[in-house]
Amino acid sequence: GEQIVSVDVRECGLQDIEGELKSEYKQSGDALQCVTESFPLNIDFRVCWYGVVMDGFHLAVCAPGTRSTCMIVKATWKRLLLIAVFLFLPLSKVQAQTPGGDVVLFGDNYTLGEGETLNGSIVVFGGDIDILTEAVVNDSVAIFGGDMSIAEDATINGDIAVFGGQLTISGKIKGTVFLMGGQAFLKESALVDGDIATFGGQVSQEPGAQITGDITNNTPPTVDVPDAPDAPASPNIEVKVNPFMGLINAVSTAIGMGLIGLLLGLFLQPQFERSAAAITSQPFVAGGFGALAFFVGPFVLVIMVVTLFLIPVAAVGALVIFLAWLFGMIALGQEVGERFTRAINQSWAPAITTGFGSFLLMLVTGLVGLVPCVGWLPSFLLSLVATGAALMTWFGTRNPPGSAPAVQVIETIPPAS
Repeated sequence: GEQIVSVDVRECGLQDIEGELKSEYKQSGDALQCVTESFPLNIDFRVCWYGVVMDGFHLAVCAPGTRSTCMIVKATWKRLLLIAVFLFLPLSKVQAQTPGGDVVLFGDNYTLGEGETLNGSIVVFGGDIDILTEAVVNDSVAIFGGDMSIAEDATINGDIAVFGGQLTISGKIKGTVFLMGGQAFLKESALVDGDIATFGGQVSQEPGAQITGDITNNTPPTVDVPDAPDAPASPNIEVKVNPFMGLINAVSTAIGMGLIGLLLGLFLQPQFERSAAAITSQPFVAGGFGALAFFVGPFVLVIMVVTLFLIPVAAVGALVIFLAWLFGMIALGQEVGERFTRAINQSWAPAITTGFGSFLLMLVTGLVGLVPCVGWLPSFLLSLVATGAALMTWFGTRNPPGSAPAVQVIETIPPAS
């Protein structure tokens, strides 16, 4: 029943958090290490981890002051790897419920029905949470990038953390509310039996709404405007273009791709045919998949690298994108090879057709790439379509979405006379 992510908001200082964590893990024999960073918004971050291989970590976010409201986020790195895997499936909805009753949702909404009780925490990424009338949640709630509403006579016996969303309260909350970049609306029947801490958020309440604790807002940042620097000296730019070296590079790349296509064509011919069918039948859809891989993929990989412990997942993701480009370009080369052989009324072995088509494709795109300014554009567009076709067909293991299944033709043999 261990929680995947737990959020705790309390009145404490950064030193108190470190002391508490040391006391929590001293019996396990794991060494606890902590690092503190201060940011321009007068917000202090403390990251603590324990164990030799960083089995888990705690993140504390505190407003300035000796005794300030802090949010503590606890997680284990193994489960965060599972979250990272879900980032590669943006079109799917993932949900899980642990044996202890905790609910974790990715890209989906959660509703606790009227009169129902949940003895566990709720964590929702990219979805909304609705707590209906007389429903009860006996633990903390965290929501990232979504809205949450608590109906009248509903009760939350725990803390609530909202990141970049809207919180509408008509019921009762027995705990602290933490807002980061979000908004909280307290209706007339709302009761917050605790504090409300905001970082870049807003709190509004109707007459009759009750808050037993304090509302803490972050301090506006102070900006020091530096003096204007002196104008830099004009740079000395030298442009050297060697078309002969560019030609050698284009030919060598084409030969290498042709050999790879020839080798893979011996084993993956049906897979290449499915990806080539996706390119010819749905080029714009394939280009959209490729654009997601080329533009959104690197952004996600950078976020993983920044977290340090997700670097292995980022390396796997970068390898998948490269292999998708390689597979898609060879599939496109196979289509080029087949059309070339039909044009000259020849019939070659499939592997030779794939290898020659890959060589011809890379040679032409490489020579076009030597054109200044715009030579890169055709190769880039073909890379988008080829990569997207490989991804949308799962490297040729299935037909492209929306394609009609192959119809098997059974030839009838007439009876012997």
